[in-house]
Amino acid sequence: MSTTRIGDLLLLAVAVVWGSSYLTAKTLAVAGGVLVLLAMRFLISAAAMLPILAVRRITRPELGTGILLGVTQASVLLIETYGVSRTSATNAGVLISLTILMTPILEGLVSRRWLPRSFFLAAATATLGVVLLVAGPGLRPPTVGDALMLGAAVIRAVHVTLSAHLTRDRPYNSGVLTSLQTLTGAVLFAPALVAVPWSYGPPQWLAVVYLALGCSVFAFVVQLWAIRRTSASRASLLLGTEPVWAVLFGLLLGGEHLTVVAVAGIGLVLAGTYYGQRVENRARALVATPEGRGHERLDRVAEPDQPTAITSNSLPSGSARVT
Repeated sequence: MSTTRIGDLLLLAVAVVWGSSYLTAKTLAVAGGVLVLLAMRFLISAAAMLPILAVRRITRPELGTGILLGVTQASVLLIETYGVSRTSATNAGVLISLTILMTPILEGLVSRRWLPRSFFLAAATATLGVVLLVAGPGLRPPTVGDALMLGAAVIRAVHVTLSAHLTRDRPYNSGVLTSLQTLTGAVLFAPALVAVPWSYGPPQWLAVVYLALGCSVFAFVVQLWAIRRTSASRASLLLGTEPVWAVLFGLLLGGEHLTVVAVAGIGLVLAGTYYGQRVENRARALVATPEGRGHERLDRVAEPDQPTAITSNSLPSGSARVT
């Protein structure tokens, strides 16, 4: 199996995990507060990743990059969690999905290269699918939560783009960078623990551990590992299937029911994602040929940097789940 295909599957796994987290995060935020939830989530994540920092030598560039990505990741989770707690799941799903369109725009601005217009058509199709998927009885008027979710979508696009352009073709260890991200978040949110949620029962604590180890440690490591070997635009398309998985978990665990419109939305999201991958693959292959490089100079249609080769230093020590 090719590296690109492995990365696709791992990013889809991240989308599944994140899709399962909406109801959990909303419930815990109500029970103990957003800041307390994020503090516990990052502290548990950092504790799980500390052994990597203990056995790996951290370079100054890795330290700076890890802290910066930690700040952007913490910002995404902060604004997103507040947004989810103050708006409907419908509006939240629609607005956060705009990352699918924002990321290739940011990536094109940074690299001064643009994917073919058909890629943006695929992204727009996927976004329309998300709108149909979460529309339900209709969108409510905009709220403060809606504005927060829009901000979270922008910052997530910035985070994904930064992750790609700050780490690709550099001898950074993915485990070290992820550890630094979680440690940064833990430091930022730890002061909130002056109000430790001792009222949490065993189910709530298990949910916090799941968010920390599944939705943070596993997801962060996989996301960074995959982005370093593909493009931020491709990663965002795959991660953009997150609302589909959220609905499926709602059906399986929450007793929800799908409408015909929702089924159509799922089909559009999957079709847009699949077609976008094909467009991105063709653009990557085109740039890799002499003819493609000439085409890039004439039409300014190109794919960002080629993925780096996998080396032993690219993977976190002993992390079988991301290989």
